[in-house]
Amino acid sequence: MILLAKLKRLKQNKGFMKYFKNTSWLFAEKILRVFVGIFIGIWIARYLGPEQFGLLSYAQSFAALFTVFATLGLDQIVIRELIKDESARDKLLGTAFILKLFGAFAVLIAIACTALSGVNTSAASFLILIIASSTVFQSFNVVDFYFQSKVMSKFVAFANVISLAVSSLIKVTLLLNESSLITFALVSLFDAFILAGGYIYFYLQNNLKIIKWSFDGVLAKALLKDSWPLILTGVVISVYMKIDQIMIGDMLGNKAVGEYAAAVKLSEPWYFIPTIIASSVFPSIINTKKNSEKAYYERLQKLYNLVVKIALVIAITITFLSDWIINLLYGSEFSQASSVLSIHIWAGVFAFLGIASRKWFIAENLSMLSFWRTFFGMVINIVMNILLIPCYGIQGAAVAILLSQISVAYIFDFLCHQTRAKFFMKTKALLLISGK
Repeated sequence: MILLAKLKRLKQNKGFMKYFKNTSWLFAEKILRVFVGIFIGIWIARYLGPEQFGLLSYAQSFAALFTVFATLGLDQIVIRELIKDESARDKLLGTAFILKLFGAFAVLIAIACTALSGVNTSAASFLILIIASSTVFQSFNVVDFYFQSKVMSKFVAFANVISLAVSSLIKVTLLLNESSLITFALVSLFDAFILAGGYIYFYLQNNLKIIKWSFDGVLAKALLKDSWPLILTGVVISVYMKIDQIMIGDMLGNKAVGEYAAAVKLSEPWYFIPTIIASSVFPSIINTKKNSEKAYYERLQKLYNLVVKIALVIAITITFLSDWIINLLYGSEFSQASSVLSIHIWAGVFAFLGIASRKWFIAENLSMLSFWRTFFGMVINIVMNILLIPCYGIQGAAVAILLSQISVAYIFDFLCHQTRAKFFMKTKALLLISGK
């Protein structure tokens, strides 16, 4: 019995170290990306100024509303299926790749039609089309799904670091040579190309062959049947995360978008923390549920507790330092961004919870409920933006996103009987009450 207990503990320790190392690789890459991204992003913003930076941010936000369709909501579904049955790897990856590729081309056609309709200016439409073209190369991120399912994210981290290094070098070169706005949009397309090449390289280095990928029509229908609620959820998430910048642009102009986007660039990058934590422990959470329902919910509570504590430290620190941060990093041209940052950063507390709890919906096969949760938040955000932007400008948009995040990640759980237990778990986390 003692020997069996020791073997069990050894197995648990090995499992813990496996997930810890996986998380560490992802954290290291994302931390590097955040700091390099903030540094380069601030340099670009200062170089372009609020007006042109606002136009670029507007184009990125508008493109995001379309490009979310190209993912087809397949990410977590494919990872789940790979965990269940690795023998179907080549068929799963091949089918997901073809579906995402078709989705990418459908998005480009939709954007081209929008451009011809005259919804945006010709300059904005051209920028949007360039940025959205990156979705073609993003089809290769199915390789990332495989590495996630095998808890081998160090290869994903390597590919991302290579892409980041090349991209940063190009952007610095463009800045030093005082390049035009359009060249900065083209870099996003090249980024996707380099990242796809990195994924392919590390996949092949693991003695795996893309040539073995195959498309299965029956499997494609099954995947889309499971993923269509996630497609809708992704669209709704994109709308409530990006619609503020589009509405600001339409109501207040590009300069206001630039000031607002400057604050968002310092607020939203932190969202990588719960994303990485949740993605790394997702296989573990699913496996725990097979063995013990109690342990399953204990792990969820610990996850909520952890992400809230991290988010509160970030929010409190940045709130007190927002004026100093904006003046130091962006300069007086972006002075309005400081008040936006001090509000917007608090949306992160609930965004952290929302990202962490999203895994629960997938594990419980409640994708449709996840959609309605996100739809609820989107409606709140749009309505609040309509009411607050004309009266309070970009500060009103920051309040709108805060209210929408609270609605999605917290209030909805209380309103729905299927998620009410999660509301009390999150309340414990928000009140910093320890416990299982």
